[in-house]
Amino acid sequence: MLLETVQFTLFPTAVGDCGIAWRGDTVVATFLPEKTPAATEARLLKRTGAKKGKPIAAIELAIQSISALLEGEKADLSFITCDLHGIDPFSMKVYSVTRTIPVGETLTYGDVALQLGDKLYAQRVGQALGRNPFPIIIPCHRVVGANGKLVGFSAPGGTETKLKMLSIEGAQIADPPSLFDDLPLATKPQD
Repeated sequence: MLLETVQFTLFPTAVGDCGIAWRGDTVVATFLPEKTPAATEARLLKRTGAKKGKPIAAIELAIQSISALLEGEKADLSFITCDLHGIDPFSMKVYSVTRTIPVGETLTYGDVALQLGDKLYAQRVGQALGRNPFPIIIPCHRVVGANGKLVGFSAPGGTETKLKMLSIEGAQIADPPSLFDDLPLATKPQD
């Protein structure tokens, strides 16, 4: 049996030109915008080896839904089929839990770890999400640090991109860190 060619396209969103790669009606990878569309395309090509193509109906619907979500709509992406081949069992469990986080809500790394059976898995949860090949579809941006702090976002733009995506979704997030957060309590400026 001959495998179908992996194809890709870039598409405009409220956060910039995102990328999607697919084989048949299955998504192989998604990419958040780099600094330029050319950089997004280069990263996508390096990781997938895909050829530029015209999306079939199932992929076009995925693109429309991702775009709608990034415009602030409560779009449901659970219908999108992702190719999880080669992903380790622990990461698959992390992605499964993460995919259930509703639009506009967040869980902490510890919350996800607890759902997997042990709060001590929090660091492994973060590592798995850092390797997420399907950002937005598997909404790793909805997983935050303890007390709602924005930490650990490996996508281009880091936590700034995470904050932008959560803001678009209407999520309630902790105050951004201040210049004095790491100072001992006795030396912090008092309000």
